[in-house]
Amino acid sequence: MTAYNIVRMRVKPGSENAFIAHHDALLKTVGEELKAAGMRRFSLVKTGDRSYCVLGEWDGFDSIVKARPAMIKSLDGLRPMLEDLGGDLGVTDPVSGEAAAEYDMRTH
Repeated sequence: MTAYNIVRMRVKPGSENAFIAHHDALLKTVGEELKAAGMRRFSLVKTGDRSYCVLGEWDGFDSIVKARPAMIKSLDGLRPMLEDLGGDLGVTDPVSGEAAAEYDMRTH
């Protein structure tokens, strides 16, 4: 079953261009590794002023587990660009899980 990982982050002032460039470079360097692990789609969504969510679509939850080393490597490169989110969250607020329901609105 399809699984998703979603990670909320806030970028430090003046770091947005580097943050986006980091993701572009990352996909060029570990994109094949993530694809081999089962990643179907990656999106970087701007959700507000300096706020972003990373959204990954995966073949299944096991794919997310398999790709964790590459995702941690990515986060390690991002940490200097990120603000603490507060509330004991640190610099990211990650969630992941299998889809409970999916609807392709293009086919309905």
